[in-house]
Amino acid sequence: MLDNSQIYSRNGISRFPIQSVNAMRQPKIITTCKSYNRDQFISDCIAGITVAMVAMPLSLAIAIASGADPAKGLVTAIIGGFFISLLGGSRVQIGGPTGAFIVVVFDVIATHGYDGLVLATFMAGIILVAAGYFRVGRLIAFIPEAVVNGFTIGIGLIIASSQLKDFMGLQLASVPADFLEKIPALWGARDSFNLSAFAVALVTLGLIIGLRRAFPRFPGLIVAVALGSLMIVALHLPVDTLYSRFGALPESLPVPALPALGWDRIVELFPSALIIAFLAGVESLLSAMVADRMIDGHHRPNAELTAQGFANIASSLFCGLPATGAIARTATNVKAGGQTPVAGIVHAIVVLLVMLVAAPLAGNLAMPALAALLMMTAWNMSEPHKWKSYAAGRRSDLVLLILTLALTVLVDLTVAIGVGVCLGLALRWWEKRSAASDWTTPERSWTVTEEEAEAMGPDLGIVAQEVGEIVQEVEGMMQTVQGVQTASASSNADPH
Repeated sequence: MLDNSQIYSRNGISRFPIQSVNAMRQPKIITTCKSYNRDQFISDCIAGITVAMVAMPLSLAIAIASGADPAKGLVTAIIGGFFISLLGGSRVQIGGPTGAFIVVVFDVIATHGYDGLVLATFMAGIILVAAGYFRVGRLIAFIPEAVVNGFTIGIGLIIASSQLKDFMGLQLASVPADFLEKIPALWGARDSFNLSAFAVALVTLGLIIGLRRAFPRFPGLIVAVALGSLMIVALHLPVDTLYSRFGALPESLPVPALPALGWDRIVELFPSALIIAFLAGVESLLSAMVADRMIDGHHRPNAELTAQGFANIASSLFCGLPATGAIARTATNVKAGGQTPVAGIVHAIVVLLVMLVAAPLAGNLAMPALAALLMMTAWNMSEPHKWKSYAAGRRSDLVLLILTLALTVLVDLTVAIGVGVCLGLALRWWEKRSAASDWTTPERSWTVTEEEAEAMGPDLGIVAQEVGEIVQEVEGMMQTVQGVQTASASSNADPH
């Protein structure tokens, strides 16, 4: 049994660092705080404030596109963002509501009501905590990349189509959720086209693109949305705002409360909870991997999953939306100089302060400006610059991507993910089987050289340690069960 956190060579020199089970689940903030200093705190505060300026308009827009009250987006950014940074396994991950959830959240609210979404988010949080405990984080490698690309492009297409109404100022009582029904409904409302709303949306979109190119580290999103909204006041344009459509935003957080629990309701919402947990896990781990490349770091996937779980449980207690790691906000954090999870905590605190102090001002934000922001989000999610490489890749990957995309847009995200993952794993198994059938045994002795044995040492050490840790966990659970059985037998034997 290996009880050290390092594997050593014969001369005692550390050759391959291996994290223990506790270290794999330990939040990064504990590690970074050991050498935390004043300069890092200043950098984190600046980055946190910058990210908060980006997160606020995005959170409002995502909540609206999801069919929820805009305040729910701010609550999710505050509560979910705080716990993802406090407990997460990445140094620079920023959490909150994301565009990836819009489709599934809209569907759950439309089918089961907002209370159903709260319960599904609560259940998803429990699933993610369990996934982190049982170290499921490494299984992200088994999800076919073509499936992730397919449903991400599909979600981006659905988001863009859902924003056409506000982008063009169309007068439509309600936009159908089904894509095939949505397009004819929007076309039927073309006579209500509002040129003023369209102009505000175009100006906002141009400002977002221009400010991002001219000042990459500047929080241009909130500036662009604010300037686009200012056009309405300055020119007295007949355009909808947050206040005119949803009323005043709340100036405090809601009182936390458990969602209504019932066995029938839990069974009914379990598939939705699985999809929310899947999306939260995939999105957060992908974001953490992108952050690793930007800072040359290494995240802890199981700690990240655990943090996503507790963040979603906490968000549901405050009636918020599902939360996960946000790639765009995480990249903004890195570019703004964020170095530790403190930046994410500062971001959540700043959003809370703005909600407490300046909520009435947010009511003046123009709906076309927020629609332009989500149009940009949908474009970035789809990553058009990668489409050429997708087309030039393996034919099986391209077919899998197109199939997942089509199912996401035309059928349902749950079906798309289920079919895509199953088909992708089947294709991978078949390819490995075909490759194995062509393999022949090399002519070599069954002995290895000293150099080969030494090279195999670290890998064998990792396997031995992980097997030992799993055995210890199973033994611990068995001892607990035996203790409960003994106590139960003793109580039954006691005549009193």
